[in-house]
Amino acid sequence: MGTIQSLMATVVIAVFVITFIVQAFQIPSESMQNTLLIGDYLLVDKEHYGPGGSWHWLIPYQKIKFGDIIVFRYPLNPAQHFVKRVIGVPGDHIRLLNKQVFVNGHPLKEPYVVHSERVIRSFRDNFPEGDRAPEHLNWRWSEQIDRLTEEGQLIVPDGYYFAMGDNRDESSDSRYWGFVPKENIIGRPLFIYWSVQERNPSEVDVEDDQPGDKLTRLTSRVSRSWKSMRWKRMFTLIR
Repeated sequence: MGTIQSLMATVVIAVFVITFIVQAFQIPSESMQNTLLIGDYLLVDKEHYGPGGSWHWLIPYQKIKFGDIIVFRYPLNPAQHFVKRVIGVPGDHIRLLNKQVFVNGHPLKEPYVVHSERVIRSFRDNFPEGDRAPEHLNWRWSEQIDRLTEEGQLIVPDGYYFAMGDNRDESSDSRYWGFVPKENIIGRPLFIYWSVQERNPSEVDVEDDQPGDKLTRLTSRVSRSWKSMRWKRMFTLIR
């Protein structure tokens, strides 16, 4: 009887933690490379940016600040989750000039940033003053940019955040779809608990076509899966 009670208590605690404190999240794209890679699995702290109040003595809530990596509901489709880095908080003035990010007139030092292209693209790399092709963004965001831009700098309004991917040339971020509302932010990634290298689809096709019995094919798949594990990334803290 005691064993059953202990098991039930463990289950209840686990459900509480998963529901209210942490959440698993998989990196779906290359937009945060090399900080986060496709195939990384994260645990997200959902209480880190909580509202505070009577629980503040127990859970040390923190303000969202520049440089934080956040997981949030995509503003244009809340059913979809994104992960980006906070570049601007309420009141900040944001500008990109030839890929260099300026906040409040000061150039940022961003050792985590990756650029996959040397070419300068007008809107992407000279934001918000670059030419806005219709395919880049919707008209509502374009109007908001005009309304909130002063002297070539976009001003972040209260209750919103400007977020970008570390892989700047391959990231769908605030430049294209707008600010992240505070209420959309789910939490802060804690660490990578699992990481696996995605396989090329052509390799999967070749494997499925190989002759041999089921045991041989299964052994081959297990061997490939083992080799695809990125062991050095597992249980690394996210910064």
